[in-house]
Formats: sequence, C-alpha cells, structure tokens
Amino acid sequence: MSKKSVAFRRIKDLNKPNKSNNEDKLDGEILHHLGLDKSLMEDLERQSYEAAKEEVKIPVSYQNNSSNPDLSYKYIDDSGMDIRANISSPITLSPLKRTLIPTGIHFELPESFEVQIRPRSGLAIRNGITVLNTPGTVDRGYTGEIKIILINLGEEDFIINHGDRIAQAVVSPVITGRWAKLKKVDNLITTERSSGGFGSTGIK
Repeated sequence: MSKKSVAFRRIKDLNKPNKSNNEDKLDGEILHHLGLDKSLMEDLERQSYEAAKEEVKIPVSYQNNSSNPDLSYKYIDDSGMDIRANISSPITLSPLKRTLIPTGIHFELPESFEVQIRPRSGLAIRNGITVLNTPGTVDRGYTGEIKIILINLGEEDFIINHGDRIAQAVVSPVITGRWAKLKKVDNLITTERSSGGFGSTGIK
C-alpha cells in the first residue's frame, strides 16, 4: 500500500461517521493538539482523494502544432474533447461537397487505445455538417497530424475559419491485433437471431 493510500485511510478513519462520543472527543483532542480542525481534515481528505485519482488516470500524450488552445475536456464527465481547424484562410464548403481539414494535433496513445473522431452535434443539427467517415479511427501506430473529413449535408454554403471547433475526439479502449486471435472455422454457432438484420425487427 502506498504512503498516500495509508494517509488517506487514516484521514478517513478520523472523519468516519457513527463514532461514539468518546471517540469523537479523543479525535477532537488529537486534532486540537496538532493544530488542526475538522474542516482542514476534510480538505486534506479531498486532496488525497484527488491525488489518488490522478495516479490511476491513463496518460494520453499529444502535440499541438497549431496556434489553437490545447486540448481539454470542457466538463469532467465529457466523453470527447473538441478538435479545432488549423487553416491559414477560411474554407467554403458547399452543399454535398467534402474537404479535408488539418488540425495540427498529433496523438501518442497507450497500448490498446484508439482515438475516434466524431461529429459535433451542434454543427450537425444547425448546419448539416458532419464527419464523413464517422467515427474516424486513429490507430495507436499513427502519430501523424489528425485531419478531419467534413461533408456539408446542408442546403447552404458553410464557412470554416481557423480555430473553429469542427469535430470531437474520443479516446477509447479497443481490442487490437496485438490481443485479438483470429480463428477461421467451417461453421458458426446457431443463435436465435441468426442472420436477421437491416431492420428485421421492425420499428414498433
């Protein structure tokens, strides 16, 4: 057990609920002699918890070779991070036309992870702009620049400016060729669904 884990456990023990009055009094005396109070201990508990979370996070390295802001998650529980256009001049994307937009972003991924490039919902509903090969796959072995294939499915021209948020990147675990074992067989098992697909279950 790490030193942080031991410290975290001790802090939790000092602050755990349902203690007897004698235990609470003893804890209070100990904290008083140490020059501490309950609010400070709760703050230390929170900091220890955040530090413990940092230790188990998966490192995803990237380079930002653009003048755009660095990558970040807007909210802590977001799946994706916004990817911005890195272009020298505006690009006009006409209806039913597609174009390749550079971003200046490069990824270095941990083993058994990929980056998925997905459309932004706001662009899709308001302008009909989407990622053509959604979700685009960025393999771990690829460390080149991320470029986004955008298509205009709307009815009007769409102008893309430098710094516009044009897509989102999702870091996701994946079974790669390093771990998947392909096994050719003469027959597959029979399931209840079998080959039923393409709307075979209807819409009701």
